[in-house]
Amino acid sequence: MSGPRDLRVEYLHAPIGIGTRVPRFSWIVDHAQDAYELEVSADDRVVWATGIVESIETSLIEYAGAPLASDTDYRWRVRSRSGDAWTEWAASGFGTSLLDAADWVAAWVEPVQQDAVVERWSIFDWIRGLGPETPPEDRLRPPQLLRQRFVVGGGITRARLYASARGVYSAFVNGGRADDQVLAPGSDAYEHRISVQSYDVADALVEGENVLGIALADGWWAGRLGLTGSSAQYGTRTSAIWQLHLEYADGGTEVVGSGADVRSAPGPWAYADLFVGEHFDRRAVPAGWNLARFDDGEWMPVADVGRDHGVLRPFTGEPIRRVLELRAVEVVETPDGSIVDFGQVIAGRVRLRLRDTTPGQRVVIEHTETLAADGTWFDNIVGINKEQTDVFVAAGGDDEWEPEFTFHGFRYARVRGLGSALSPDDIVAVVIASDLEQTGSFAASDARLDRLHQNVVWSQRGNFLSVPTDCPQRERAGWTGDIQAFVGAASNNAQVVPFLSRWLDNLRADQLPDGRIPIFSPRSPFDADAAAIAQGVGSIVAAAGWSDAIATVPWTLYERTGDRRVLEENYDAMVRWIEFQRASAAAEVPDRLREASLSADCAAAQSLLYNSGLHFGDWLTPSTMESGPLHEAIMIAPTLTGEYLAPMFQAQTLTLASRIASVLGRESDADDFAVRASAVRDAFASEYVDANGDLPVRLQGVYVLALAFDMVPVALRPATAAQLVELVHARGDRLDTGFLSTPYLLDVLCDHGYPQVARTLLWQSEMPSWLYEVDHGATTFWETWDAISPDGAIRPMSFNHYAPGSVDDWLYRRVAGIRSTSPGYRTAAIEPDFEIGIEHAAAHVGTPYGRLGVEWTRAGDAASVVVDVPFGIAATLVAGDREIVLEVGRSVHDVVLGRSATASTSSA
Repeated sequence: MSGPRDLRVEYLHAPIGIGTRVPRFSWIVDHAQDAYELEVSADDRVVWATGIVESIETSLIEYAGAPLASDTDYRWRVRSRSGDAWTEWAASGFGTSLLDAADWVAAWVEPVQQDAVVERWSIFDWIRGLGPETPPEDRLRPPQLLRQRFVVGGGITRARLYASARGVYSAFVNGGRADDQVLAPGSDAYEHRISVQSYDVADALVEGENVLGIALADGWWAGRLGLTGSSAQYGTRTSAIWQLHLEYADGGTEVVGSGADVRSAPGPWAYADLFVGEHFDRRAVPAGWNLARFDDGEWMPVADVGRDHGVLRPFTGEPIRRVLELRAVEVVETPDGSIVDFGQVIAGRVRLRLRDTTPGQRVVIEHTETLAADGTWFDNIVGINKEQTDVFVAAGGDDEWEPEFTFHGFRYARVRGLGSALSPDDIVAVVIASDLEQTGSFAASDARLDRLHQNVVWSQRGNFLSVPTDCPQRERAGWTGDIQAFVGAASNNAQVVPFLSRWLDNLRADQLPDGRIPIFSPRSPFDADAAAIAQGVGSIVAAAGWSDAIATVPWTLYERTGDRRVLEENYDAMVRWIEFQRASAAAEVPDRLREASLSADCAAAQSLLYNSGLHFGDWLTPSTMESGPLHEAIMIAPTLTGEYLAPMFQAQTLTLASRIASVLGRESDADDFAVRASAVRDAFASEYVDANGDLPVRLQGVYVLALAFDMVPVALRPATAAQLVELVHARGDRLDTGFLSTPYLLDVLCDHGYPQVARTLLWQSEMPSWLYEVDHGATTFWETWDAISPDGAIRPMSFNHYAPGSVDDWLYRRVAGIRSTSPGYRTAAIEPDFEIGIEHAAAHVGTPYGRLGVEWTRAGDAASVVVDVPFGIAATLVAGDREIVLEVGRSVHDVVLGRSATASTSSA
């Protein structure tokens, strides 16, 4: 019996800067645990000892010892008992960040700089094709370099750097990078919170004089952001803050903080912008600027701009890193430059090796996600400040360069100015993303399903970058509607709890005083001002489905991990959103009813329904996008479906709130929300469901969500489901669902007796369909199903939107057959779909207790199923009407298919 393994604190292996005084501890065992013992210590002093705890639990054990101190390293160890036998102790460690504002003494320091140019653009400007009339170098400004000298005595035992910025920064100690993360501190709701990074820099320090260097750019703070490309949305001037905490062998401590002794100068960039790109001049690099020997006599002093420490928050989860590199698949020389195909749409940038350059030689790198149908260059991302172009100015000789403060969405790069043909060995695509642990996999005997799954993984990777964005090129906004649709699929593929918990922290910070949950987060002051003066879709602040992410995302994370804290943290915000919906329902009716004379029953029902105002509805429903200009067609689905989908999500959020309240022991709240949910459903049925189970708008998505959220009386559901199937057939067995309903489409069909229709939709290859995109060369998910039309024409749309990839969750649960039946996979069902039309499928998910996997193969009327079950999970294999209790470990089962399927265990 081995000791516990895979020791984690707050989901991470030996983190050095957690931001909570009550961390949770997790481990995995290879035996049936019935008790554990856990100890936490600091400097050989035990601060918490659980004693022997009679429990099978190994996940998220909450700390209950003496208060943890800021800026402190702890050791912890755990052992496990099975029967009368104890394992050996297994040990790990963790460190705390600066947990309180009072722990900060440093000043925010601001280098000498020009104010960022304030550009204000609107959605209407974007539609009309307006934008800046001058080139980026005339409007943008250079990043700044900051350096601070300090002296270190002998006998350093620990050195922890805590740093952040209003902007994006890279930290250096004595010329070397503080660690491997990029684009710190990441995107935040900066008005309310700014993340602080923790770095272990002990090995970089020397006795005597040292230098801390900071390169500081506009980033999300002052750079161009969002659909409109407006700049300076949080501020016009960048600044940074840091504290270096030193400990010595003799027990002495020292804090080196940013302050008046910091010097600054412009860096070797003409500009660096997340959207526009980066312009770097190698000739302007001040050699050795971040080393002690450098003469900074001509550098300027910084300004002390205050000690606003209240916004500083320890960073949660894994930072943005370079996670992969892709070699060139093909390089084509054209009169306009070398076009490089990396074979995969990504978020990242290019690293280029240059040979025999001349001083002042200008090399330009452009980026796009697709080429035109004839293979020529095509900019698929159009709009204001969406250049996605990097410029390198050489100093002469051989060189290598990768941008520092930008990233792009692309598959193709065009390189100009080299002077000779580009060798494929001299260029790589550097994939950057929040460095999430990949925990799941799916594979099938059909290559198209494999590619479909890989497209989901790549779209998730490209958009899980600091926050969950809609796309990594045009907007990069943390849209709530996208992640509420995709969170189930996301949680299969990667460990997303810390990442999404941090985003939820931002979402709660952005919640409006009246309870509205914004449609995206982070949300800048500019976003608020723009919505206040806009009309139409640009005026939407909160919306059904989108804002309901405050309940959907935490609940899904709880279902997949058993993490109660994510429910606790978001409960109050969810309740405030629910109360906003109730108040709106009581005060307003849909526009079409404002002048109507309502019966008493109708008025009573309408007073319960959150169905007024402008919503996105079933956004981008395919049939509504088939005629008219884009800016007109895009409003058809909101107009047709918003009134009906809003109360559906209202009822669903009330139901989730009831479940969440019950989990948290708030039974009175749980009962209240359940009663209110039932009342909303009754009111909806009385107003919108006719005697035949039909609904006011004959679009698939309206029927899907009505069935998914139990909005139709039980007796009428078969008729409503039959109507849905008719709508599917009427569209040629193609889906016609939008952002909100697509995640539920296939499950609704399966759950209401139409699994074959669901399978037909999965295998559909005509547009719109998932496999249409695969067949047309997609390597990520497209924003619209027709981004490439059947005749090969390319639309200027995003080719990397993860939301439609929600189908991946269905592949795991229904095709491979892995399904959690209680929170955190404490119980699970393995129920493959042997009728899906493939010979083989394999998948696994990472659970709190280890890897849960299945692999099945069908041959004729028989199938073989191999299941791997870790200790801690009670799993069953479901085949037809038969359920087999699965043993822990690997088991092999033979299944005889047919009208009454049977199963037996053949070996283990």
